Order: sequence, then structure tokens, then C-alpha cells
Amino acid sequence: MMKIREVLALAPVIPVLTVTKLEHAAPLAKALFAGGLKVLEITLRTQVALAVIEAMRKAVPEAVVGAGTLLQPQDFRRAEAAGAQFAVTPGLTPQLAEAAKMVRFPLLPGVISPSEILQALHFGYDTLKFFPAQQAGGIPMLQAFSGPFANVAFCPTGGISRETAPSFLKLRNVLCVGGSWVAPNALVENGDWEGIEALARDAAGLLRHS
Repeated sequence: MMKIREVLALAPVIPVLTVTKLEHAAPLAKALFAGGLKVLEITLRTQVALAVIEAMRKAVPEAVVGAGTLLQPQDFRRAEAAGAQFAVTPGLTPQLAEAAKMVRFPLLPGVISPSEILQALHFGYDTLKFFPAQQAGGIPMLQAFSGPFANVAFCPTGGISRETAPSFLKLRNVLCVGGSWVAPNALVENGDWEGIEALARDAAGLLRHS
């Protein structure tokens, strides 16, 4: 099983996907992967989310497919049963940290403040999702975190666009960014998989700090 930093190193952008129709799962995963985005996060916000994870794993075995928006301890077992290869939570509680120990895949927990970073470090996590990134201070906040938390790395997610992503990726404590712009609802609903592949290829080419 990969460590979470190994997962985040695979591409500069992780698509954050809220899929409402199961039939979109396979072609969406194929388009994003063909464009160079090897890591896909499926949020558990729809009735078909777990089935989407299973379908994407079968359609693109080479991709790394994870579950996002895990809110309850039981979500970890459900995600594992669906074949998720990593998990993302919007925050971190003792209950979620305990549940994460019971599954085989790594967790990327969400934080928004120094106190929450300290709690995550207490539970053994030094690779974190900064969420909601844009609304919580964006680049200046991440720059401020780099002083007291020099060994902590982030995947900022929330409000990040194609226009702002490059500035986030220049930060030394940012491994990648999460974004939904690579799979707009309109393109998904219209089955414009070539358009999504083009957006993915553009995102996959974004440069990270050296």
C-alpha cells in the first residue's frame, strides 16, 4: 500500500469528483487518466459514490482511486470495501483517526488552523489537506504555516482554479492541489470526454516547486 505522500506525488492536481451517475464513472476515469491525472478522489456525497469507486478501479486499474468526504468512522470500512486506495476527510477527530487505523489505505486529513495541524501531528499525520484553501487564507496562510510547521506538507483544496493553481504549486510546503475544474459538470453531463482529457492534460503539465 502506498504512503499518502507517494500518492500525492503522482500528479500536480488531484481531481475532486462528485459523480451523480454511475454510467459516467468509467469514461470519466479513462479521460482523466489519459490526460495524465493518475490520482482521482471520489467524494462520498452521492448515492452512487461507492459504486463509482468500484467502477473506476475496474475501468482504469492503473489509476489510484480514493474516497473523499469521509465524515463517519463507518465510512472507512465502506470505502475499503469499494476498493478505495486512499481517503480524504474535511477535518480530523479522534474517532476518525481511530477508524483510519483499521483500514489498509492511507488518510489525508483536512485542517484549517494551527491547532488542527497540532492535533493531526498528535495522531501521526504530517501530510494534510488544507481545506477550504481559498476561503481560509490561501497562499498567505500556507506561507505562514511553513515557519512553525516546517516538516508538514499540504494538498490545498477548495476554491482553487486553473488560474490560481500554479501559485499554490510554487509553495515549498505544497505537494499538489485538489480541484474540480478538470471535470466541469457541463462536460460530464454532455459526455465530452475529449474536452475533459484536454483539461486533464493541461493540469498534469502544471509545474511544482523544484
